[in-house]
Amino acid sequence: MVDAEMGDGDPELLERKQAAYRNLDERYEIHGEKYRGQQYSQIYFTRLHHMRNLLYSLVPKWKPHLPINTVLGLEEGKECIIVGTLYKHMKLKPSILDEYSKERSIVPLVKPHNFIHPDDHLILEDESGRVKLSGAILYPATFVTGIVLGLHGKETSDGDFSVHDILEAGLPPQIELPVSSREDKYVAFVSGLGVGSSTFNPLQFQLLVDHITGHLGDENEQRIASQIVRLIIAGNTVQISPGLLSGQALAPKDHSRLTEPIKEFDIMLTQLVAALPVDIMPGSSDPANFSLPQQPLHRCLFSGASTYNTFVSCTNPHQFELDDVQFLGTSGQNIDDLYKYSDAKDKLEFLERTLRWRHLAPTAPNTLGCYPYTDKDPFLIESCPHVYFVGNQDKYETRCLEGSDKQLVRLICIPRFCETGVAVMLNLRNLECHALSFSTNL
Repeated sequence: MVDAEMGDGDPELLERKQAAYRNLDERYEIHGEKYRGQQYSQIYFTRLHHMRNLLYSLVPKWKPHLPINTVLGLEEGKECIIVGTLYKHMKLKPSILDEYSKERSIVPLVKPHNFIHPDDHLILEDESGRVKLSGAILYPATFVTGIVLGLHGKETSDGDFSVHDILEAGLPPQIELPVSSREDKYVAFVSGLGVGSSTFNPLQFQLLVDHITGHLGDENEQRIASQIVRLIIAGNTVQISPGLLSGQALAPKDHSRLTEPIKEFDIMLTQLVAALPVDIMPGSSDPANFSLPQQPLHRCLFSGASTYNTFVSCTNPHQFELDDVQFLGTSGQNIDDLYKYSDAKDKLEFLERTLRWRHLAPTAPNTLGCYPYTDKDPFLIESCPHVYFVGNQDKYETRCLEGSDKQLVRLICIPRFCETGVAVMLNLRNLECHALSFSTNL
């Protein structure tokens, strides 16, 4: 409940609105699987098999007059369609041998913000073989290793495959956005709280907590606060010094440095879950497994908050449904990795590409750590979400993406709160989005 002051001085009790919630994280949960020396090739085979069947079904509408070939079946000068997995050969891509050389170098080397280079080139691979791609239509900077595409072209005398046209899977099918919910209900998003970091401002975080719980602002702001039906915390909640997580025995003085950020966050999280449901996702700096999909943060970390049934510890990626509106999001590692190995006009374009490629993390396992699945690829996007969000970005960005079959997706980049003081609000009624800024500066 949220208190709002009435004109006569008596408080009006505002009932917090509710929304039907369904957690869809099962595909990202790891139950009993163990590392048994599995090779990562299996996840590529699974991805190629699934995506090839999908792309084959699209070819009759795209280029019905052209035959489909394997790489091994290419004939010089004959136009055809091939389907396979892209491999991007990158001149600047880091390797362990390069890292060893740099360590032994007297002159420190400048680390680039990403690793693309004009000499990068693309190779397409299927079970039969691989072929180097050429052609003015293909921009290597746009693509990354791990994408499955259909290509129209022909083999040249040099043995390359000259690409004339590109077939992407496109946005997956989408469940129609429900029209039954015609009242304002909000979902709040925040990421990168960074409790324990040098940029963390506890007063700023407390302002956010007070706003969401309805203890801040005038009557109108408290009324809006009562319409927030859920809070999503999208990763990098705490910041623990990497030296404390090295696996070595801790000195007694280091125990508090390890536990204090978690205890401080639990106090504030308990205030939040006492007021509304909260989903908390792990991120790259949180005490969780490193590789994707990250498993839920253990409840024992949050002795106060975990006593409430409104506390929900989730996987990263996180998929859920609120009043039949479909949500899909990550804590940002997939987009950050695309930024290192490809180029785009903004971060939202990376989100668009993952939807068009129908894969949440195409660079996994090549440059992004992931579990070595042998019989599935959980990052394949089989249903188009209505809201697709990523956390821990430099700034707040949002726009709507429309697909060829009238799919409509709200894309959201959630900024790091400890650096920007910005959270994000989404209205379930119409998917409109706005930023909430909090500052302790006078």
